[in-house]
Amino acid sequence: QVQLVESGGGLVQPGGSLRLSCAASGITFSIYAMGWYRQAPGKQRELVANIASSGTTNYAGSVQGRFTISRDNAKNTVYLQMNSLKAEDTAVYFCNAHFLGPTYWGQGTQVTVSS
Repeated sequence: QVQLVESGGGLVQPGGSLRLSCAASGITFSIYAMGWYRQAPGKQRELVANIASSGTTNYAGSVQGRFTISRDNAKNTVYLQMNSLKAEDTAVYFCNAHFLGPTYWGQGTQVTVSS
């Protein structure tokens, strides 16, 4: 059974930082492309960043230079380091695993940026 379990969300002030983690089980983690998506209230889910099995990364323009995605294949975990957070980063953040056909999602973790 595939499981993606996100953690690290919470409430942070504008300009602050958070690090999200996503622990995967039930998949051969190293061959999967991993991604972080987010969904704000009333908006569609959008890609934040992804990282290929090769380590190649890709970011949404709105987070470029502020967020960093990384992976630790030994721990079956993908991370999202979020710096200089803004109110508009408030959303539920979802972990995603993709390899050829199957795509898996975590349950999401809430990130709220507010003073």
